[in-house]
Amino acid sequence: MRYRRTGLMVATAAVAVLAVVGACLAYASWPSRGDRDTTRTYRVWHWNIAGSALHHGSVSDGLIEATSDSIRGRGADFASLNEICYGQYRALRQSLAGEGWPQDTGDFSRFARTRAASPELCGGTGPYGIALFSRQPLGLSQQFELPSDGSAEQRKMLCAALRTAPRMKFCTVHVTTRSTVRDGMPANYRQIRFVRRTLDAFDAKGEAYLVAGDFNAQPDYGRLKQLYAPSVATTANHGNTGANRELDDADRAHCPGYGQWTAVGSQAVASPCGHGPKVDEIFVRESRLAGAYSAASLPIPRTCSGIAYCSDHRALFGTVRMTVPSGAGRPLTTTRRREGARTSPRTPRALPPMS
Repeated sequence: MRYRRTGLMVATAAVAVLAVVGACLAYASWPSRGDRDTTRTYRVWHWNIAGSALHHGSVSDGLIEATSDSIRGRGADFASLNEICYGQYRALRQSLAGEGWPQDTGDFSRFARTRAASPELCGGTGPYGIALFSRQPLGLSQQFELPSDGSAEQRKMLCAALRTAPRMKFCTVHVTTRSTVRDGMPANYRQIRFVRRTLDAFDAKGEAYLVAGDFNAQPDYGRLKQLYAPSVATTANHGNTGANRELDDADRAHCPGYGQWTAVGSQAVASPCGHGPKVDEIFVRESRLAGAYSAASLPIPRTCSGIAYCSDHRALFGTVRMTVPSGAGRPLTTTRRREGARTSPRTPRALPPMS
């Protein structure tokens, strides 16, 4: 009888211990106060400046001043640049810092090279690529190589997290125009699919994001349906399967579901509402929306010497209120590869101190 009581007592104690352990594990999985979301409003500015094609790498023809004035004048929190030469990136960085735009002049910008320096590129002044700028100091940055389109340019998506909110990412991307088919899929579709999968991975890790860029696709194009959420369902944009809203898709005055045009020239088909094409977009995760959002394309400056307009694109400026997770999350510790793309956890080398 003593044996049975002892066994019963041991079993009861074991159950109690397991219950305590289970409760501790359950408690550990609950979001702590530091992991709860906060609500923030961000102002996002994006422009494809045609820094090589139209400006040949120049930093003295008025482009830098036009860009800096627009970013500061709009009170942007984030700025995305496509088709920018490295010398122009340095000059813009110095201009913004000189005008007191960022909160910390030491670490507020990133550049990703998509083409190496060559005599016919950027007027022979250096490499060419994409860049981003932030009013708040930046932390970890990542460069994601998009699937190759078969050209000499290795297109990328460049992302950086805020230093004070490391689970909030801002990204810039420039998708190819090429539709070269590989494995039964056009290059431009493959690149947008890669962007979508990368954004989905951010969300799966509990991270928030904003991504801006020249996607070289209009909102009603089939390859963008994987980004737009099904809730975007208008005459000009429907049949979507993604998880994002574009900051200009709720504009009832300018082609609902589509937005205002951004591209100049006849290389793209006109929009379903009859005006110019829109190929520049700013996306946010629909589940992160916490209020109103909007965007508008801006008139192209005419202050650049030697050319009628400073770019063949209009800048896009948007505002969004969204939830942002607090806490550090899981830091990247290794380099990983996915679909031929490289993600680097390293922060780009800092530029020399500016005078």
